[in-house]
Amino acid sequence: MKVKRFSYPLPPERIATAPVSPRDSAKLLVVGENLRDKRVFDLPELLEPGDLLVVNDTKVKPARLFGRRETGGRVEMLFLRQLDATSHEALVRANKRLRTGEQVGMDGGISATLEERPDGDAIWRVRVEGDLDAALKAEGHVPLPPYIKREDTLDDRDRYQTIFARDAQSAAAPTAGLHFTPELMDRLGARGIETVRITLHVGYGTFQPVDVEEVEDHRLHEEEFEVSEDAARRILARKGRLVAVGTTTTRVLESLAATGGIRAARGKTDLFLYPGKQFRAIDLLFTNFHVSESSLLMLVCAFGGTDRILAAYHHALANDYRFFSYGDAMLVQPGD
Repeated sequence: MKVKRFSYPLPPERIATAPVSPRDSAKLLVVGENLRDKRVFDLPELLEPGDLLVVNDTKVKPARLFGRRETGGRVEMLFLRQLDATSHEALVRANKRLRTGEQVGMDGGISATLEERPDGDAIWRVRVEGDLDAALKAEGHVPLPPYIKREDTLDDRDRYQTIFARDAQSAAAPTAGLHFTPELMDRLGARGIETVRITLHVGYGTFQPVDVEEVEDHRLHEEEFEVSEDAARRILARKGRLVAVGTTTTRVLESLAATGGIRAARGKTDLFLYPGKQFRAIDLLFTNFHVSESSLLMLVCAFGGTDRILAAYHHALANDYRFFSYGDAMLVQPGD
């Protein structure tokens, strides 16, 4: 299957650079037998009593630091996860080629040595000297996606977090959850629609580019997840449909369903869902609009049907929807 199958044109001005206010006033495209234009605040009426929302409660850490090479060139490091006492996995960018063994002085008074690049891509194993946590707290930047062409601001520290966030280990937000407000949650609860929290710490796997020609050749980086005993029990005991809020929760639920069923678990997943893959857990998907040719768009197409989802994207383009992390949303029913 060709990656180009999941391509669509997007004018740059349609990329949202900030969320709407209030968050639940964002547009919501309901994708089923037909297309319906709604707002996120309509969600309680679009669901049924007994339905269960599953949200990702991970929290974005200010994990992006800048530094200077000995030559004076600027370096950006996005710290993804800690590997051992001194080594970390980081996405590293610079204007000129980086070298193994190179030491970079970073903001916050730490130094970072590039040890190796195991997969040959932009992810490096980096040895840190100094207090990285203190450096991130003092100088760390919100890791806004690269398609948001502006510097992060203090406002982004709140705006790029969901109301569910509680464990700061993610390098990006589970963006479908950004649309929810306390008022919307109260209205959902009053209608008999409950919410359960699970965790997937968003790392490189969620946003890594698909740089192969054939979909089947792509491999995702592992990301850590956790489902508590209480969450598993409530998911299994629900009376209605299982509604996944975002692709991250979808991947956790489908990973468990494919390996013995929904249960309390803690581990890692590299599950890559694309058309032809079977969904065993979720009944509805609440999600944002995703980057062309991305693994996230492929997941949505796998669930809702490629032709139907791409038609929905073209409808969104024709009707002034806003795209990507700070943009509008979709509520997708399963395809044939």
